[in-house]
Amino acid sequence: MKTVVFSLFLLLNFSAFAQDDCLLGIGGKDDEVIAEVFQLNDEQQEKLRNWSAELKIRNGILKEKADFLIKKHEESSIEELLKVSPEYGNILDSMKQNVRMMDKRLLATLNPKQYEFYMELCSKLTLRPIYIDRSVDEK
Repeated sequence: MKTVVFSLFLLLNFSAFAQDDCLLGIGGKDDEVIAEVFQLNDEQQEKLRNWSAELKIRNGILKEKADFLIKKHEESSIEELLKVSPEYGNILDSMKQNVRMMDKRLLATLNPKQYEFYMELCSKLTLRPIYIDRSVDEK
């Protein structure tokens, strides 16, 4: 029971924090929607597929670490859980950073019209868009 409450507490904090950025959600079940909404060309779609696969691997490893940590401490006292919670939080932060990194990669491939559309969507959702420095070309 303690583990469930602890996990829920951390997940809620992670979710609330994640809502500030306007994330595309690469690697989720909506990759096709992303491709359709932004009218990605073939090259962009290929990169989206590759980055989505990479994200699933990266975050899969982190999820295994988080699951192991929870399982290891499922019978721990509240005090011990409080000591372990920063480590669990760091894992969640790393997962969020991975999501943001993949989104940023895709955003860097968008043409000016596509990126402007992204900015408009974020504005309508009152979320902070991810800034892309167009002076640096990662290609």
